[in-house]
Amino acid sequence: MMTTPPLQVFEFDVVTVDTRGRETERRGSQARYFTEDLGSGVTIDVIAIPGGEFVMGSTQGDVGAYERPAHKVTLEPFFMGKYQVTQAQWRAVAVLPQINRHLDTEPSCFKDPSRPVEQVSWYDAVEFCERLSRKTGREYRLPSEAEWEYACRGGMNTQFYFGETITTDLANYNGDCYDSEPEGEDRQETTTVGSFPANAFGLYDMHGNVWEWCADFWHHEYTNALTDGSAWLIGGDKLNRPARGGSWLNDPKYCRSACRRPNELDSKYNCLGFRVVCGG
Repeated sequence: MMTTPPLQVFEFDVVTVDTRGRETERRGSQARYFTEDLGSGVTIDVIAIPGGEFVMGSTQGDVGAYERPAHKVTLEPFFMGKYQVTQAQWRAVAVLPQINRHLDTEPSCFKDPSRPVEQVSWYDAVEFCERLSRKTGREYRLPSEAEWEYACRGGMNTQFYFGETITTDLANYNGDCYDSEPEGEDRQETTTVGSFPANAFGLYDMHGNVWEWCADFWHHEYTNALTDGSAWLIGGDKLNRPARGGSWLNDPKYCRSACRRPNELDSKYNCLGFRVVCGG
């Protein structure tokens, strides 16, 4: 069994909005986490995600096959990165000894140690996880799609973890309208991780900023999908992997909890990054 360091507790606010993007509730919450020391003052916080059941996918009438059929998934507890992997974290791991492939220490377009790393392929993200695992003695990997969506929703069944809409006060996307909220700011670049409110699990930037790689083979729809939360590595297209969460350049509809898009394994875009899962 994987051992974890003693868990600490941090406090944060959870925000809910109405369909016009107006804040209707702000409540205090807590989450448990542990911290990995990557050296040179760089750390990575990993949040304890409780196990549970949720409905994966969308029941909206206008979504395509990618998000259907909606189905129940039951997950065991796991740990997930509090933030998208930052450029500082990336560099700290990229200088560690190679396992399977070379890693560029400075791949990102929008340079800033506190912004998410981007322009990294699926292969690069896997190499990062393998090096991090060897350094820490704990298993790090990319999330399954089910883990990612469950973690993103944070116990909510709405389109976003804030409610039925989203605003650019809550996430980094292109500022277009999703429902009846006013247009927002189009920042045209990534933002520092943790700049916007967390969800109920204590995770930040699950909507927008950069897309996040997942572990599964790409499946065009959820027919015969797994229901235990593990990565779906049977059938499908193993040369493409799902990305989740939308990004700074996308319309808000692509930032929904259920939205998913395929990318080739070697894709490197300035809107595509990842976060890690520990254990499982």
